Amino acid sequence: MVIVKRLRKDRTAMICSLFLIVVILAGIFAPWLAPYDPIEMDVKEKLTGMNKEYLLGTDQLGRDVLSRLLYGIRTTVFVAMVTMFITIVIGTILGAIAGMFRGKIDEIIMRLCDIFMSFPSEVMILAIIGMMGPGITNIIIASIIAKWAWYTRMIRSVVIKYTGKSYIQFARVAGFSKWHIAKRHIAPSTMGEISVLATLDVGSVILMISALSFLGLGVQAPTPEWGMMLNEAKNVMTVHPFIMIPPGVAILLVVAAFNFLGDSLQDAFNVKRGHE
Repeated sequence: MVIVKRLRKDRTAMICSLFLIVVILAGIFAPWLAPYDPIEMDVKEKLTGMNKEYLLGTDQLGRDVLSRLLYGIRTTVFVAMVTMFITIVIGTILGAIAGMFRGKIDEIIMRLCDIFMSFPSEVMILAIIGMMGPGITNIIIASIIAKWAWYTRMIRSVVIKYTGKSYIQFARVAGFSKWHIAKRHIAPSTMGEISVLATLDVGSVILMISALSFLGLGVQAPTPEWGMMLNEAKNVMTVHPFIMIPPGVAILLVVAAFNFLGDSLQDAFNVKRGHE
């Protein structure tokens, strides 16, 4: 409750949260909000510019930019959120096991993390995409493989920090099992820091998905995706540069909102820990 009250007083956190809620709702209700089919082509209406019929204009194939932008939320923001959720779940489970049980289990998990972290994540993602081929599913798999080790190590360190707290030691002396302690004490204590890590990294995943799609290694046409929209718009950039503005601004605003919200969450939880 203290964290919620502090976030409510943080104007940046409230603006970013409201903006992201609007974006997520727009993606969910895209079929009802989009004025046109995002993949329907009408060459007669290509590159019309902004007008009353096409609020953000049309692209070089006559497709409505606003409709593609709304549907692109699903393949850019939603995919990034799903990727981060799966990564966090894997990292939390393995990190908690390593931090709680230590010994040989901890050693095996940490050595696996060392192996995966020895490769730059961007290089590993490109290599996996190169072997598996482009596509949304392969992007998710590649990102999880590249990032799970870092989250496992970070969450392990957080768990180890909290296992030294007095109330955890008291629970152990009282005879509670490690699973009970992890469920009732460790999980609630670490949830704040995990949420901060996830929120801060969603933006980087969005950039990664958009970059791969821009390079032709991610989401494939005609599926609407913001990076793919930039890739298609670059061909007519010198003649009709306005086509690049909507997806570019969308990526900028959403990534900035996640980063600012993550910073606000971090400040709120740091204040809470300081009072403790």
